[in-house]
Amino acid sequence: MGVSPNGNHPKMEEFTLKEGRVELRQAEYQDYERIAQLHAKSWQQNYRGLVTDAYLDQYAEDDRIVVWQTRLTNPSFNQNVLILENEGELCGFICVYGNHNFEYGTIIDNLHIDSAYQGHGLGTKLMLEAAKWAEKYFPDSGVYLEVLDQNVAAKHFYLALGATQSHLSDWKAPCGSKVKEAVFTWTSPSILLRKAETFV
Repeated sequence: MGVSPNGNHPKMEEFTLKEGRVELRQAEYQDYERIAQLHAKSWQQNYRGLVTDAYLDQYAEDDRIVVWQTRLTNPSFNQNVLILENEGELCGFICVYGNHNFEYGTIIDNLHIDSAYQGHGLGTKLMLEAAKWAEKYFPDSGVYLEVLDQNVAAKHFYLALGATQSHLSDWKAPCGSKVKEAVFTWTSPSILLRKAETFV
């Protein structure tokens, strides 16, 4: 791979689902709109009742487009964004920032799988690749993420991957709503890596 954590890399891997071949690769600038659309769609499906309907229905997609265009225009040195595609269709993505927090380390900032592709291990695959990256570039940092406290399925998923639930925090949504999030931690990327490998 490249000499810097966020270096652009070619196609990384292909594997097979019953729906077809899935390609894992580094996100590029031209992917920003599709990533933003999936991000907004995921929020619309999972944040309803926690974030205002007006924001979700009228502003979320445009807001995410600005965020992802900015992230992929000039990515920070510690940013890593990976996507999964099935014949050009975006299946999911993950965004990681190495050594983001002094106490908790590398943050898995986003992990979203299109609802049509859930249940096939794609989330685990992306977590595995994020752990490999963090282990290579930030091995001495822990790993953490924040997830909706009411998202029981996601919480069980992270616990199965060896995470420890640390505490609750308040997330201030772009519309101003305050949402309870659970913080999950791993003391090192190697712990996440070893656990994810058992599921892939």
